[in-house]
Amino acid sequence: MATYEPKNILITGAAGFIASHVANRLVRSYPHYKIVVLDKLDYCSNLKNLNPSRPSPNFKFVKGDIASADLVNYLLITESIDTIMHFAAQTHVDNSFGNSFEFTKNNIYGTHVLLEACKVTGQIRRFIHVSTDEVYGETDEDAVVGNHEASQLLPTNPYSATKAGAEMLAMAYGRSYGLPVITTRGNNVYGPNQFPEKLIPKFILLAMRGLPLPIHGDGSNVRSYLYCEDVAEAFEVILHKGEVGHVYNIGTVKERRVIDVAKDICKLFGLDTEKVIRFVENRPFNDQRYFLDDQKLKRLGWAERTPWEEGLKKTIEWYTTNPDYWGDVTGALLPHPRMLMTPGVDERHNWTEEIKSLSSAVEATTTAPATSTQSTADAPQKPPYKFLIYGRTGWIGGLLGKICDKQGIPYEYGKGRLEERSQLLEDIRNVKPTHVFNAAGVTGRPNVDWCETHKQDTIRTNVVGTLNLADVCREQGLLMINYATGCIFEYDAKHPEGSGIGFKEEDTPNFTGSFYSKTKAMVEELLRDYDNVCTLRVRMPISSDLSNPRNFITKIARYDKVVNIPNSMTILDELLPISIEMAKRDCRGIWNFTNPGVVSHNEILEMYKKYISPEFKWTNFTLEEQAKVIVAPRSNNELDASKLKAEFPELLSIKDSLIKYVFEPNRKVPAN
Repeated sequence: MATYEPKNILITGAAGFIASHVANRLVRSYPHYKIVVLDKLDYCSNLKNLNPSRPSPNFKFVKGDIASADLVNYLLITESIDTIMHFAAQTHVDNSFGNSFEFTKNNIYGTHVLLEACKVTGQIRRFIHVSTDEVYGETDEDAVVGNHEASQLLPTNPYSATKAGAEMLAMAYGRSYGLPVITTRGNNVYGPNQFPEKLIPKFILLAMRGLPLPIHGDGSNVRSYLYCEDVAEAFEVILHKGEVGHVYNIGTVKERRVIDVAKDICKLFGLDTEKVIRFVENRPFNDQRYFLDDQKLKRLGWAERTPWEEGLKKTIEWYTTNPDYWGDVTGALLPHPRMLMTPGVDERHNWTEEIKSLSSAVEATTTAPATSTQSTADAPQKPPYKFLIYGRTGWIGGLLGKICDKQGIPYEYGKGRLEERSQLLEDIRNVKPTHVFNAAGVTGRPNVDWCETHKQDTIRTNVVGTLNLADVCREQGLLMINYATGCIFEYDAKHPEGSGIGFKEEDTPNFTGSFYSKTKAMVEELLRDYDNVCTLRVRMPISSDLSNPRNFITKIARYDKVVNIPNSMTILDELLPISIEMAKRDCRGIWNFTNPGVVSHNEILEMYKKYISPEFKWTNFTLEEQAKVIVAPRSNNELDASKLKAEFPELLSIKDSLIKYVFEPNRKVPAN
């Protein structure tokens, strides 16, 4: 592997937290590199962060904004810059909800100016673009392997959306103009010098002042934390060994709930968590979990060095030694910070009194964590149902919550891992559900081919986890609705394609083409021994949300070529409410959970063309041709839905349901 040797490096945002640690490390370790740092010294930057480097002859500080094209061009030319490490950005999610335009201006426009300057000067040999793990969006709670560098970007807040946009610009300049771009996506970072709007320094300063520690929601959100010096070393490795055009995750597999971070800080300060921790209103949207696959960076030789306990002690020691380092930051210590970057904030506001008010006001209103449960405070009696749902970040799990909200059914999402029996028992003790819904499972990212190379992970969740939950539910006398799959059959001599003869609930699975299907068939057979389980065989799920990448219609509409085979399918808008009714009716056993009949790929795309896009075109290819571009074969079959139809006579056929629930609500072509 060739090692890159820079000469003159421009580091943007270098008076900020992470970039200052990187700059100080490079100045210290490579005296023959010239390090030029550019920072406009925004509220979260501090020139003191660069004090270790300022006496060095190979260091130069320039105050300025990356949005100034003249300044950026001038610096690139006069300093003969050959390498850029682009850290400058607005990064605090809470602020992005209140002032998202500032994030667009800094994170997207500023990056664009920088890229254009690189294109014009034509002298840049490396452009390291610093992004965030948040561009991936939420990670499934049950995922055992994190997002890898090729995972889809699904940002969920204004901050991460601007970072994803900046990434796309950098990628475009790499492809269009040959700019040598390397992108990094990192987990949360903590350590000395961090501005206290972020969780760990905020909690440390509040603990030092004897003030409450405010936690958004119920504190179950999971994050991964890396110590700042480990991250600085990661950038050092990427600078010298990273490959142009590649993305590198900077992460750790060691995760912590926010509530546990607060408890660890309380423990080191000798504080009573019951008295200090306060649960407050959640963000408008708070991702439950970010989880990265860090193997690619490890192959370059990097490894996390600092244990959590050691890093946290070092960080606390630094803040207790430097309590006034940032001056008056009481505005940043609020549960939902309002910094001076936000228009209309009054500098004279008494932040301290507002923080102290948590001690009394919050005591009465949030002595217990906020949950996603539907409020029943005004109900005259205990509601007849309460659901415990697993798979919060999954497609079906998320839709179930929305249906419960609409129907007024109290529910909570499970926090425990399916393979951890003690955590499941704790969920049941806390929630006291009448029914449990399991919508968690590994289907693969972006598809089932992933399972072929992650067999242990697939078995752990799809088989061990599901059986564990079923067993716990049986022990507690609870019915479990289990969302399974019908992709365990394939057309055969007794059930030929086009015959109308579908596989029944009692038929033995005959499709073993993919490891995913093998695990689902295995667990279905084992679940037959559990009389407290209702197994629902879902197939090729479709919903009215045509923007969802998991939607079967969305998938095939984006493919260059599709096969054309009739299949049974599940219209979620119609069938998920039915699954809730099945729980109320105490339905058990195995059910083919599809709309009656079959529909082919071409028939769906013809509807798409008729209702959505008259100009839409596609090309078919054969199963043999498809096999050349996929790893694992796909299941094609018809399931006999007569049992479900008998229980719910109003159930529509697949084609009628497609029209009613999917295409009519999304119609863009006027009806004749």
